[in-house]
Amino acid sequence: MKRRHRIGNVDQVTRAEADSLVEVLDLDLIETNIFRGWSWHTAPTRVFGGHVAAQALIAAGRTVAPDRPVHSLHAYFLLPGDPSAPIIYDVDLIRDGRSFTTRRVVAIQHGRAIFHLSASFQRVTDGPEHQSPMPPSPPPEELPAPLPEELPGWSLSNGGSIEPFFSRYLDVRLAPTEGADGSVQQPVWSSHGEPHSPHQRMWFRARGTLPADPLYHVCAVTYASDLRLITTTLLPHRSTDGRTISLASLDHAMWFHRPFRADEWLLYIQDSPSAAGSRGFARGEIYTADGRLVVSVAQEGLMRVHS
Repeated sequence: MKRRHRIGNVDQVTRAEADSLVEVLDLDLIETNIFRGWSWHTAPTRVFGGHVAAQALIAAGRTVAPDRPVHSLHAYFLLPGDPSAPIIYDVDLIRDGRSFTTRRVVAIQHGRAIFHLSASFQRVTDGPEHQSPMPPSPPPEELPAPLPEELPGWSLSNGGSIEPFFSRYLDVRLAPTEGADGSVQQPVWSSHGEPHSPHQRMWFRARGTLPADPLYHVCAVTYASDLRLITTTLLPHRSTDGRTISLASLDHAMWFHRPFRADEWLLYIQDSPSAAGSRGFARGEIYTADGRLVVSVAQEGLMRVHS
């Protein structure tokens, strides 16, 4: 939903809450290779990292020929995003080669860079193929929708909480994982409780039907890829003594292997092989329901312990 008014020669836009990921990704072209996005006031303190990454990627993709899908992105979170302000995406056309296209995007708020993304696009070609098999998991139809406390949201000063910021855009089902001793581990969210194996699984899909344009689908998965991934690093460090661990994403990388639809169920396998130096490292694999590995993800985050 948009309302426009003019100040001088510039269109000023205010927007109500977005009802779908398509609206989240519907950027305004305000100058050649410069786009404006919105955070929809979905968070009282900061913009969700996947939101900025998805908008930055669609800005880059809008400057690339449609026959060159994105195959990788590498990004850094520099500053928390302000949910009350628009986000400007400045796209730098680094290279247009015979097979590969490279773009660099800087997300800007209040005159400062808050996020940096580099993305590579490739002309579609055939070649050798192999993949890791998809781990077994109950189908999403057999899993309940998670409770609000099982997914990231924000606590309010009065002790209440708001609905998870992504819930209107994604349908999510948390799946059990297998512990080191072969036992079944139920999904957890809070940093309080008994230590948990650094593994998580979830099914997700975009709500509604996305357009046929593949760029919407890779950007929708980019949005979802930041969900719960870095929390995998805190699971072995859960405690019952009141200590908490705060997390902040530092960087994010994705590799897109095969085509997929983000409005169909995808299984997100997450694990954390290491935490050291107050940083935790997590990685993920995303599979279609029929077992095709379509995306790989990696992320590092800052871990701060509070007593």
